[in-house]
Amino acid sequence: MASHILRRLLATVPVVIIVAVLVFLLLRLTPGDPAAVIAGEHASAADIDRIRVSLGLDRPLLEQFFIWLGTLLQGDLGRSIISNMPISSLIAQRIEPTLSLAVSTMLVSLLISLPLGIAAAWGSRTWVDRFTMLLAILGFSLPVFLVAYTLIYFFSMKLGWFPVQGYRPLSQGVLPWLQGLALPTLSLSFTYIALLARTTRASMLDVLSEDYIRTAQAKGVRTRALLIRHAFSNAAVPVVTIAGIGITLLISGVVITETVFNIPGLGRLTVDAILSRDYPIIQALILLFSAVYVAINLLIDLLYLVLDPRIEY
Repeated sequence: MASHILRRLLATVPVVIIVAVLVFLLLRLTPGDPAAVIAGEHASAADIDRIRVSLGLDRPLLEQFFIWLGTLLQGDLGRSIISNMPISSLIAQRIEPTLSLAVSTMLVSLLISLPLGIAAAWGSRTWVDRFTMLLAILGFSLPVFLVAYTLIYFFSMKLGWFPVQGYRPLSQGVLPWLQGLALPTLSLSFTYIALLARTTRASMLDVLSEDYIRTAQAKGVRTRALLIRHAFSNAAVPVVTIAGIGITLLISGVVITETVFNIPGLGRLTVDAILSRDYPIIQALILLFSAVYVAINLLIDLLYLVLDPRIEY
């Protein structure tokens, strides 16, 4: 098993290297002079030269890469062109709202979608099954921002239960923190509830048709134990795969949701950096999101060792 884990870890090395090279080339292969793009239309030649020197664009390309890689390995993500602040400090300031939104979204999605998918498979062709499929269709059809504005209209503007926008950090109290996260979490989790519920239903239907399930029913195994211990434990592999993909897809959803609800997280930082052409921040965030993607896929591969005993080490 240790050798299998080591092979999985080594397999991520080429991916990380390719991502690092692509992120590095993002700024250097920008059409035109990146320094002139960052400086703006009315910048003087001296301003453009200053930006070019500060970014190291006056050096040979290979030298630029090794300098950037060396600083990156030391944990230095560079400095913002606009604010001149360390990018690591900016990320540290913005990471709590994004982590809170991502974790709450996945928890809500799993707590709702898994029981719903299991119930839909067990009660196939009943109203529960039809409701689940209708929810799946709506979840795949409605964009995140439309769900967000609908929730804001009803629960914030009409009922006044939740704030329209903004984020309250956990240090200011659990209740304000939850109130600020409620609508963004529901907006972002709607699609993932539909995705996971549909996947759980399809996987459970395949398992429930197996002979050992009918044998367990004939022996009088209770419904709860039958569904959880015998059926879902064998149907969990594709569900875990889709859940992992859903976590990586949260990146794009977080950007939209944080923009709609004016949440000062990494998604909003990404939008602000793109609008202000702050390329060092964009590079750092792409690298961070890519690292999360690689880590999640590695975790899924390792979970297969636990969930599927047929995998050979």
